[in-house]
Parts: sequence; structure tokens; C-alpha cells
Amino acid sequence: MAEDDLAETGPIDYLVVEFPGNRMTGEGLPLLIDLVDRGVIRILDFAFVRKDTDGTVSGMEIADFDGDGRLDLAVFEGAGSGLLDAGDLSEAAAVVEPGNSAGVLIYENTWAAPFAAALRRGGARVVASGRVPLPELLRSLDELDAAEGGPAGAADGSGSGPSDAR
Repeated sequence: MAEDDLAETGPIDYLVVEFPGNRMTGEGLPLLIDLVDRGVIRILDFAFVRKDTDGTVSGMEIADFDGDGRLDLAVFEGAGSGLLDAGDLSEAAAVVEPGNSAGVLIYENTWAAPFAAALRRGGARVVASGRVPLPELLRSLDELDAAEGGPAGAADGSGSGPSDAR
């Protein structure tokens, strides 16, 4: 990527998605493709790893994961910026339970690129970023519920706080 391209780049994120028992249904693929087609994200790298029950880690080729005779991930074939290397895949596999596999995805949040570029032009810098995992969010909301003696955000007792959506 040229430096000019980087100035217009949105935030880059990664996901490691574990598939217990190596069971990949492909149910999420149409949604991922939709995000790409609508320009919400741009996939930079996409790879799969398998961790055998003895702890041995190996890469997996893009293939027919659900056994229906079609290449499930053919649309992503060749998606590789070179950002993911063997060390990254080993690190991802370290969080995967033996007997499972994982998809490792690096993507640009293209929806945020104009905002990020405007901030950079103004001299701003992102100095920290991260994600709040859903289990942690739910745990925090439950703690708020308990501390307030009712649903989070429902000071009037109406029960219309964020935790009611669960």
C-alpha cells in the first residue's frame, strides 16, 4: 500500500472465530459477503487453522467445509495482503481448544475511512482502541442491574433499560 492509500484507510481489526469440533456450517458467510459487497468492510486476510486433539496446529485450505460439493469460500480465494504469517496463525491457534478449528480474519472498516482520514488530516491520532466482548458487556449490565436494584437504565422503574433487550 502506498502512503497516500494508508492516509485514506479505515481502522483495521481482526477476528478469530472458533468452530467447536471443526464444524463449519457456512451460515455466516452470506452475511460476511454482504458486508464486503456493501463496502462496510474490506477483507485484507482470511485464513483457517486447525488444532488437533494432541495440540498439533495446521493451516486449512479454503474448501468445501459443509460437504455440499461447492467451495464455500471461493469468493475469498486469494484474499491475502500478507499481513497474516505463520506466527500470527500460531498465536490465533493458541486460543483455540484442541479438536477445534478457527477462521482468522483481518479486515478494514471501510465505513469509518472518511471519518478516520478527516481526523488524521486534523492532526488527531488514535491512541487506543479495542472491543468489549459481548459476555463482558452482559456481565457489566447484570452488575449494574444488581447495584441499582432493577434493570439497568430504568431509574423510573419502567423496566425499559438496555438489559431488557436480552
